[in-house]
Amino acid sequence: MDPTTTQDPLVASDGDGGGPGSEGTAGTGPGGVRDPFRFLMRLALRHDVARYRAGAERAYIVTNPDYIKHVLVEKAWNYSKDTFLNSTFKNGIAEGILVSEGEVWRRQRRLMRPAFHRERLSQLAEGMTGATLRMLERWEGMAGRDEPVDMAEEMHNLTLRITTTSLFGADLLEKMEDAVAAFQEGMALMVASHRPQFGATVRRLQGAVSEIIQERRRHPTDSPDLLALLMDARDEETGQGMSDHQLRDEMMTLILAGHETTGNALTWTWHLLSRNRDAFDRMRAELREVLDDRVPTFEDLPALGYTRRVLEESLRLYPPAWIVGRRALGPDRLGDTDIPAGSVVAMSPYIVHRHPAYWDDPERFDPDRFTREQVAGRKPFAYFPFGGGPRLCIGHNFALIEAQLVLATACRRYDALPVPGHHVEPERLFVLRPRGGLMPLLLRAAA
Repeated sequence: MDPTTTQDPLVASDGDGGGPGSEGTAGTGPGGVRDPFRFLMRLALRHDVARYRAGAERAYIVTNPDYIKHVLVEKAWNYSKDTFLNSTFKNGIAEGILVSEGEVWRRQRRLMRPAFHRERLSQLAEGMTGATLRMLERWEGMAGRDEPVDMAEEMHNLTLRITTTSLFGADLLEKMEDAVAAFQEGMALMVASHRPQFGATVRRLQGAVSEIIQERRRHPTDSPDLLALLMDARDEETGQGMSDHQLRDEMMTLILAGHETTGNALTWTWHLLSRNRDAFDRMRAELREVLDDRVPTFEDLPALGYTRRVLEESLRLYPPAWIVGRRALGPDRLGDTDIPAGSVVAMSPYIVHRHPAYWDDPERFDPDRFTREQVAGRKPFAYFPFGGGPRLCIGHNFALIEAQLVLATACRRYDALPVPGHHVEPERLFVLRPRGGLMPLLLRAAA
């Protein structure tokens, strides 16, 4: 979903919004195409808080970590998620935990939180590595051919398989893959404003999810999947569970937000490893030392410290949720800047994670930025790939466990090399992905 084409106030448009820290013209990339990364970074280097014009909206980009903490944590009650993209998702797709507000959100968070504890998620680890091993069996016939493999497609297919299996059980995978593929095709239609076609695609996915829920109501199982956990969940304050409609919206949200973000995170990690051989070799040495020749388990993750740091550094440079938006419910003040009620406040992990005031040599890939000592010495909210505060992404543990297990399973057996002459650049859609959704790499069996 391209926020500019839909006039999303999180993304700057040409022109001057006036006021403190405002800028006149959005930066442009090759061929005169608007480049929001360049524009927002230019603002960030000059101002901690800068106003910009975004259609009819009053918007501010905030890049000081202290002010980001203020918005997301200290005064979170004054900021809602009622922005253009979130409202579009809520009204057109699902009112899940990602976009709900107020008491609806608090109740759903209480109900869902236990299902996402690390101990519960450990039961899903074997399914994650199993799906990865099935992918690697197919890679055996692809490695060494000097034919580019689209790693973006490979990672998205893998994370969709893991997500649907973790949510619903492997027996429902084909039905969900078909429905989600139809939805992804429809995302482009929504951007083009062909709403009837997109609506039909959404209803198709909603119908598939509802059918699964109803079947599970008729025939309960002892499956450890997340649907079973959420169906059994009861509000600690009221004793009530979720209705089928609420379950459907939460499962829709988890399918779409879960696999898309993790798939992109893994894609960018392969991209960075393919261009940083020392880091790739060091990670593989750790995998061999810890695992020898066996498949990783959940219990191995604490010993795979460098593998975790590789992933964290990838999330620094290419955070899938590249921009976060909030709307001020009441007036506020960030530093010397007044934030009027109704204003949109935008905070970009992509920009803050590359800001030279908070990161030395910020464009360099260096997983050791995430040693315990380095993290302790860094300003909080200079790094926030999963947001923060009460609305910290509920699935962040799931995503990190999944990504670590996929990397540990796949990188023991395969190298990836850049395709000569192919330029990769990020594209700002609903998540940060390679432009055109393409990430061609050359596969090699590991020596």
